[in-house]
Amino acid sequence: MPLAVHVLGLAIFAQGTSELMIAGLLPEMAADLGVSVSATGLLISAFALGMLAGAPALAVLTLRWPRRTAMLTFLAVFVAAHVAGALTDDYAVLFGTRVVAAFVYAGFWAAASVTAIGLAGPDARGRAMAVVAGGLTVATVAGLPAGTVLGQHYGWRAAFWAVAALSALAMIGVFATIPGGRPGAAGTPRLRDELRTMAMPRLWAAYATTALATSGLLATFGYLAPLVTEVTGLSEGSVPLVMALYGLGATIGITLGGRVADRRPFTTLHVGLAGGVVVSAGLALLAGAPAPTLVLALLLGGAGFGINPALNTRVFALAEGAPTLAAAVNISAFNVGITVGPWLGGLAIDAGLGYRSVAWIGAALIAAALVTAASAALSSRRSAVRANPAAEPAAAPVPVTDGR
Repeated sequence: MPLAVHVLGLAIFAQGTSELMIAGLLPEMAADLGVSVSATGLLISAFALGMLAGAPALAVLTLRWPRRTAMLTFLAVFVAAHVAGALTDDYAVLFGTRVVAAFVYAGFWAAASVTAIGLAGPDARGRAMAVVAGGLTVATVAGLPAGTVLGQHYGWRAAFWAVAALSALAMIGVFATIPGGRPGAAGTPRLRDELRTMAMPRLWAAYATTALATSGLLATFGYLAPLVTEVTGLSEGSVPLVMALYGLGATIGITLGGRVADRRPFTTLHVGLAGGVVVSAGLALLAGAPAPTLVLALLLGGAGFGINPALNTRVFALAEGAPTLAAAVNISAFNVGITVGPWLGGLAIDAGLGYRSVAWIGAALIAAALVTAASAALSSRRSAVRANPAAEPAAAPVPVTDGR
């Protein structure tokens, strides 16, 4: 795998840490800014809002830019937003910096995905996306707890400075390893081609799979901590262990998924989604027992992240000639899931259905994603047969003669 792809993974790690670390810094930030914890929690929503809009908007605005220039610009704005956030005492200013940072982070995600796929080649798309998306996995496992510890000991602003420094380091790596210059005329992206590609129904079916699968995973994961403390009966001190098991499973899942997604994308999706349904339902049924819950937390991370490379490579396979906007909208589809899943789980909890209900909701959403993936596989198989009728098996064997 080219070094540049690993550099892109590092950049996603730096920015992904910022996406996640607010959850661990809410009390400190609320006290310092003089606002409620719930108001501080809206900073997480601000980031999700920025990412949802940022990917497609910036994909269009920077479509004809050299990708290295686009990614360096996004990273520079991201660094500036975190410096401004670390220096301000105004909640409204901080809220604005979170939206801006998420906006350019989403743009970086889209550009990095297309760049990594191009550098790795068509036979290694899944592995390339596993490396890039693996940066977010490492952010979950290491960046989130490190940012929390840093913020608790040196103040939440120190975590913002650390993210800014890591992102600046990533800028150096991008400048040194990503080829510069504009693509040749034949390869210059055109908005008309990108929009024509977006009209494909199969592409929107792929987005539906991404959004449903992600919402199902986040419906369960978003409330995993209270599930294990309130239902399983584990202490709050054991929550980091549960999260570490989830992160370990995510790391294993995305590594294995990246290795097989190129050869068998639909098999990867079907196995991972079916596993997600079983694991989520298992948590709903067995959350009262500590040992199964710990094992299922590990498997939830594995199933949820194992399909990530296939969800991305499927979009690139469909939008082969004009992937930039298609990849950007897939980033938005991920963020739709990140927003909708926990929201549905919260509605169930507020309705008095208990924490087990979120796992049932997760299982139902992932099951819906499995249906869309299976339908897409069937449609793809039919299209392949129509395109190459000779590949379709004959209804009955035809005797072969030598003409005598």
